[in-house]
Amino acid sequence: MENQKTALITGAARGIGKEIAIKLAKQGYNVAINYRTMNDELENLKAEIENKFDVKCALVEGDVSKFEDAEKMVKETVENLGRIDVLVNNAGITKDGLLMRMAKEDFEKVIDINLVGTFNVTRNVIPLMIKQKSGRVINISSVVGVAGNAGQTNYSASKAGIIGFTKSLAREVASRNILVNAVAPGFIATDMTSILNDAQKENINAQIPLKRMGTAEDVANLVKFLASDEASYITGQVINVDGGMVM
Repeated sequence: MENQKTALITGAARGIGKEIAIKLAKQGYNVAINYRTMNDELENLKAEIENKFDVKCALVEGDVSKFEDAEKMVKETVENLGRIDVLVNNAGITKDGLLMRMAKEDFEKVIDINLVGTFNVTRNVIPLMIKQKSGRVINISSVVGVAGNAGQTNYSASKAGIIGFTKSLAREVASRNILVNAVAPGFIATDMTSILNDAQKENINAQIPLKRMGTAEDVANLVKFLASDEASYITGQVINVDGGMVM
């Protein structure tokens, strides 16, 4: 397909990132899936996407916290798929703990991957989008970046930083027809939440007006919308996907 759009999704080997990759491929995007550790599931995902949706899929290795890796990842995406129209900064980690017991390394690691990683990849993609005079940057933040959460000072700081980054960049590149928005998920049922026991899940659900956790697809649906032509007048926004938990 000529002039087919391409999306690069960081941290897309599983969970929310994987669901976003599938959702955008279904919309006809060629997709570049960033990962850190190769496994058979990634090759299967690539084959599934290409066969089911008739698009190209590239697997691009890289640690987003390293600027050189981000540079290489972007270069490989363009070499394999021709361009980057949509960047989804999804890669992220948690290392929870109360501040008084938090190791300096645990604070820095979360900031490096979640916030610095968002800068590293975006910094390498934005010149391409400026040249194209179009693009979408969609950053995955979190409701804890909006409201805070005990035991997550490092994670909350990184996700709040992404919100400030999103709003500032949106102002910088709007004149070039590049839209920048943030998605702030609440509690989403993923591999990370599957380890919680029933009592913990009930406690979480009690805090959510809709009384249930969201799904990775709920987040992917919003990303799909923000990447689409229907969202052409939306930039600099932070949209919560949290069942009403933070209002």
